[in-house]
Amino acid sequence: MGLSAYQRARGFAEAPRSTEHRLLGQVTGALIEADRRGLKGAALVDVIHWNREVWVTFGATCADGANRLPPPLRASIISLSLWVDRHSSEVIAGRAAIVDLIEVNRLIMDGLAAG
Repeated sequence: MGLSAYQRARGFAEAPRSTEHRLLGQVTGALIEADRRGLKGAALVDVIHWNREVWVTFGATCADGANRLPPPLRASIISLSLWVDRHSSEVIAGRAAIVDLIEVNRLIMDGLAAG
């Protein structure tokens, strides 16, 4: 079985929480690697953009009226997605630390793993 066939099959079998956890793990690993390498400014654009896309998706999904998460949790996730967007701009501008984004992702991953 080819890798792409395996990935498609996993997508059908994987629970949404597991998918979210795995995705956050991948982007967080990329953020950690960027921090380890000491990347700054424009060198961070790709990884910061990827993290933003993940959080924009989380926020948009929680804003959807069909979302079945409890409203307070949905509101918290939307607030976090807005914070990630603002903080990401500050990181690229050199006014904030990438480790804050890493920490938020890790905390959410812990919550997803616990559920």
